[in-house]
Amino acid sequence: MSHSKNPLFIILAFFSIYIIWGSTYLLNKIAVTELPPFMLASIRFITAGLLIFGISKAMGKSLRLTRAQFWNTVIAGFLFLAFGNGVVVWALRFVDSGFAALVISAQPLVVLLFMRILEGKKILPMSMVGVILGLIGIYLLVSQRQVTSSENSILGILMIFACLLSWSYGSLFVGKANLPSNHFVNTGYQMFTAGIILGISSLLFDEPWSSPAAWSTPVLYSMLLLIIFGSIVAFTAFNYLLKVVSPEKVATSTYVNPVIAMILGWYFLDEQITLQSAIAAAVLLTGVYFINTKKKLAVLSRFTTRASKDLNK
Repeated sequence: MSHSKNPLFIILAFFSIYIIWGSTYLLNKIAVTELPPFMLASIRFITAGLLIFGISKAMGKSLRLTRAQFWNTVIAGFLFLAFGNGVVVWALRFVDSGFAALVISAQPLVVLLFMRILEGKKILPMSMVGVILGLIGIYLLVSQRQVTSSENSILGILMIFACLLSWSYGSLFVGKANLPSNHFVNTGYQMFTAGIILGISSLLFDEPWSSPAAWSTPVLYSMLLLIIFGSIVAFTAFNYLLKVVSPEKVATSTYVNPVIAMILGWYFLDEQITLQSAIAAAVLLTGVYFINTKKKLAVLSRFTTRASKDLNK
């Protein structure tokens, strides 16, 4: 992609990070109804990683990296993808895709709290309002009887919160770690190594593996869309946007993704959107807006978008 500010490219890139990332929850939910979660995520990330390596070589980019950079990509890949994404796919068997997307949208709030606890950063008054609103929004979301009454839903919710902690810590780790300077190559290594970790996890959990020839058509299409669009197209669009528009504008995907996920889950999977869920969504996303809106927290916006959105979607 050219780095020139081509208005059409910018519009297409925003469409990619809004709609494609918002749809990954639906696609994962469809695929996990039939495929074991760790096997699904393993195949997705190994394939995407290999494709990224192939594209990088075709573009003349070096895949060389130091030993320290390699191990840092393994750690980041584990935090974002192996645990952060793989366990969300696992939890989607027990919770709605729209619900999962909404909980995950609280990530800027968790990053902010981690920055306070681990790095001693002060929370600005406007951001404090955001944190309080975010916590109220999450409480409204998870306190619904409809959400917690189905089998294993509590376990699913707890696992999604664990992923939220993993991604948020990963965001801070990536901000300081020595990683390959090319974001595309960096992501390729993270996806490939996370795919290997997920593959090993799948074998340890004794998941039954199956050939793509045995998958149903919806699952096959979901997997192709996740690999090509979710992992590669949206990521490239995201990197392009980071070079031509401000991080705050790129971070707007934080508000749009869960809304897209909820609408798609309602339309395609008959997931219920209760009045309380809608109110919780409005309160939570307003809180996230207050956290991201401060210019002084552009670093947070950059962390939350660069380190997590592209790497765990």
